[in-house]
Amino acid sequence: MPRLLGTDLPEEKTLAIALTQIFGVGRPRAQAVAKQSGVDASKRTRDLSPSELSRIQKVLEQFELEGDLRRTVRDNIDRLKRIRAYRGLRHIQKLPVRGQRTRTNARNARGGIKRRTIGSLSKEEATKIEDTKKT
Repeated sequence: MPRLLGTDLPEEKTLAIALTQIFGVGRPRAQAVAKQSGVDASKRTRDLSPSELSRIQKVLEQFELEGDLRRTVRDNIDRLKRIRAYRGLRHIQKLPVRGQRTRTNARNARGGIKRRTIGSLSKEEATKIEDTKKT
């Protein structure tokens, strides 16, 4: 199994698809890396020679990928939180950051199974409030 930048590439996939396993490499960049390194993008990773792998490695080293990219993204989010920017506050509250609605369909940002009601009250909470008002 070929290994680039600390990531194992699947042997059965083509080079253009297998390179997307590396954090920071999408389909367009994978195609560009294959073209720049002179390796056929439709070639299976198990058929790559060591010299082809080293050429691909050299091209990939020009980009910020894997650990460095993850650190940069995390630092950017931490900076937004530290300066109390609106986006940083949304990250702190674990809410959608990019303007999506929260009344419905915010399950990923709001925590999947553990629901956090934002836009409207759930039925249970509404009945509790009604009961406290009556007494």
